[in-house]
Amino acid sequence: MSPMFVPGPVDVAEDVLQAQARPILPHRSPEFETIFHRAEQKARKLFYTQYRVFITASSGTGLQEAAVRNLAKEKVLACVNGAFGKRWAEVAETNGKKVTRLEAEWGQPITPEAVAEALKQDHYEIITVVHNETSVGLENPIKDIAAVVHEVSPDTLICVDAVSSLGGAKLEMDAWGLDMVLTSSQKCLALPPGLALGAVSDRAMERAKDVPNRGWYFDFIRLEKHRLKDSTPATPAVSLVYALDYQLDRILKEGLENRFARHEAMAKRVRSWALDRGFKLLAAEGYRSKTVTSIVNEHGLDVNEINEFLLKRDMRIANGYGALKGKTFRIAHMGELQMSDIDTLLAALDEFLQQKGVL
Repeated sequence: MSPMFVPGPVDVAEDVLQAQARPILPHRSPEFETIFHRAEQKARKLFYTQYRVFITASSGTGLQEAAVRNLAKEKVLACVNGAFGKRWAEVAETNGKKVTRLEAEWGQPITPEAVAEALKQDHYEIITVVHNETSVGLENPIKDIAAVVHEVSPDTLICVDAVSSLGGAKLEMDAWGLDMVLTSSQKCLALPPGLALGAVSDRAMERAKDVPNRGWYFDFIRLEKHRLKDSTPATPAVSLVYALDYQLDRILKEGLENRFARHEAMAKRVRSWALDRGFKLLAAEGYRSKTVTSIVNEHGLDVNEINEFLLKRDMRIANGYGALKGKTFRIAHMGELQMSDIDTLLAALDEFLQQKGVL
């Protein structure tokens, strides 16, 4: 397997890929329902929740839409300090919600103080915030933000996008009082793309009952009715659920705390390499992601040329996202990557820098 150092889709272990190859079961069969139930129960451990986890055939963006359709009749406070916070705001707007954007400069965190101030200005049914902004390599302080929301506006529901962090950085849904946490299969969970997982609190479920026009596909009330029967309203991605069930066993065998420590150690290694080579890091110190590092392209390198060099060695990194393309490049350290993989990549990058006269 050639390691990819991009923030999703990530490498998938061969045995996880093979887990998809077992014969397809009818999705209403007792045999499949047993597997689905088992996967949902194990997934709760990832979210640190006692509540429920909806497993849907969609990308994480689908569950961004589910959050705004199910939990807000009208008013949404959207935290934006990167591309995916911006996307969630756009999702809410295109679903007809009145959205106030709480913006921070890309690379700077959403602070609890800014959230408190926004909540004192107006009342919002939900607040949306991205835990790990893949576009800028930044981790927002969700625990502290949640504490402020509970203090200033206790009935505002807290919705968190943990697409690129769940399973790679610790996020405790119940202990922090979060109402919805969503993720995707193709990031830290190291599964093929195509599944989204969303944990939803009882408080949020009660709110959803009173919200009109929740849609059909992502209606929490409908999803819950079927989850209680170990199923989904529409046909699930059966083979991906096999892989999820199998991969959750691998993740839990490694141990969540061990997994978090491995991701953090790889992050520190990449950061120190970048700083030692005269690069800057885009994200503010103290808020740097444990799963992807965004490096400011101080030396004016051609990121496509870097990848042409790396691809000859069966590796690749990611360019900057959107407006940051060429201005930054990103090294992801998530999923099944090990420190030895990081060392191999950094040695290759040093070779490239030497060729360019940077080292």
